[in-house]
Amino acid sequence: MDKLNPENSPVPGLPYFIPTHSVSPGTVKEISARTPTIFHPLKIRGVTLRNRICVSPMCHYSCAPTGPQTGVMTPLYFTTVGHYAYEGAALVMLEATGVCSTGRISVNCPGLYNDAQQNGLKQVADFIHAQGGLIGVQLSHAGRKSSTQAPWVALRAGKSSARADIIHGGWPKDVVGPSGGQDLAWDGKTDDDPTGGYWAPRAMSRAEIKTLVVDFAEAAKRAVTAGADVIEVYASHGYLFHQFMSPLTNHRTDEYGGSFENRTRIIVETIQAIRATIPDTMPLFVRISTTDWMEGTETAAQTGSWDLESTVRFAKLLPDLGVDVLDVSSGGNQHQAVHTLFDAGQEHARFAATIRKELRLSGQNLLIGTVGEITNSKQARDLLQDNSGLAPADIISVGRQFLRDPGWVLRVASDLGVDAAWPIQIARPQIINEKTRAIL
Repeated sequence: MDKLNPENSPVPGLPYFIPTHSVSPGTVKEISARTPTIFHPLKIRGVTLRNRICVSPMCHYSCAPTGPQTGVMTPLYFTTVGHYAYEGAALVMLEATGVCSTGRISVNCPGLYNDAQQNGLKQVADFIHAQGGLIGVQLSHAGRKSSTQAPWVALRAGKSSARADIIHGGWPKDVVGPSGGQDLAWDGKTDDDPTGGYWAPRAMSRAEIKTLVVDFAEAAKRAVTAGADVIEVYASHGYLFHQFMSPLTNHRTDEYGGSFENRTRIIVETIQAIRATIPDTMPLFVRISTTDWMEGTETAAQTGSWDLESTVRFAKLLPDLGVDVLDVSSGGNQHQAVHTLFDAGQEHARFAATIRKELRLSGQNLLIGTVGEITNSKQARDLLQDNSGLAPADIISVGRQFLRDPGWVLRVASDLGVDAAWPIQIARPQIINEKTRAIL
C-alpha cells in the first residue's frame, strides 16, 4: 500500500505502475439468491475463480521461430490474454505450449522448456495477477500435427496448412506419433506431395515416450516457478495424446497400443508425473476431444475410433489421478471427420452433461468444463445454472467471442442484471453515468 496515497496504491512487486483494483474486475459486488451461478466464485484446490467464465486457449502463432527468443511469449500477450483478465475473465488459459522444441504445433508457437521461455511466461503471469485474474498453461505435444508454419503463411499460398521445413525452423524428421508412415500424415498426403500441409510422422520409441513424460513434468515445474495458477494437459484436437488414445491413429502393438488401457497409458503416466511435481494446492485440468466424429464410417468400422463411451470410461479414471477439471471439446484427429473442432461446439454441452451424469452415478467428483460456440449471455448462464442439478458444466471456456468482444464478461454481467466490478481505470465513466441517471 502507498502510505502517502493509499487510495492509489500500486500492485506490489512489479517494475511498472499498475493501480490496485478496489474490487477484482468481473467479481460480483454482492452475492444474493438471485445471482446466477455463472457469477458465483468457484474454489478449486488452492485457487478461487472470481466467476465461472474462462478464456479458452487460442493460438497466437507469434513467437520467434529461431534464435534465443524461440518460443518466448512477447508483450503481445499483455494486450490479448492480459486484456481478457483485465476486463474480468476468471481464468485465462494460455495456448498449446510445447514441452519440448519438437512438440510445438508451429515454429511460431510458445514453448516451456528453457529459462527464456519461463521468464517470458512469468511476465505474462505477473500482469494477469495484477488484474486479479488467474493464468493457466496448456502443456502440449502436437505429434503428427507439428512442424507447421503460421496459418497465414498457408492461406497466402491458398492452403489450409503449410509444412515448416528446416529453413523455416521446422523439424520434418522429428515429427512423431504413436505410429508412423507416409499414410499417417494428418491430411493423408505424402511428404513428396507439394499440396500437403503436414509431415508424415515416425513412430515414437519407448525411450522417447518415457522422455516425453519427464518433459511434461519439467514443463509443469517451470510453469509453477513462473507463477501459473493452473496446469492443463492437452489431450484433444488430434495432437499427440489424442493420437495415442484413438485407435484411428494408434496402431502400436506394445504396452502403448491396442487395448483402451494401453492407448491411455501415456496420458495416465503423464498426469501422474505432473501431479507428483506440482503443489497439492494447484488445480490440474485435462482437455479432451470427446469423439473423433468418425462413428459409422468405414474407417472406424475397421479400426475403431475414440467416442463418447471411451471418454466416459476415461473420465472415471481422472479423480483418483488427482485431476480436478475435465474440459470437454471434440474432433481434430481425422481430416475426414463429420465435424471439425471449429463447428461442433453446440454438441459439447450434450457431451458434458452425459459425462457429468455418468460420474455422479458412479459416485465420483470431477468438475466439468465445456467450450464451443458460446456467444450470448443467456446461453452461457444456462450452461451453468444448477438449480435442478442438471446443468451440463461447472465452468465455461470461451474463445472466439472474446476475439469479437474482449470485455465480454462485463457484457454478460450487464445482460444478466449483475453488478460486477469494472477495472478501476474505466469504472469512472460508468459511475458518473449511474449517478447522472439517478439525478435525472
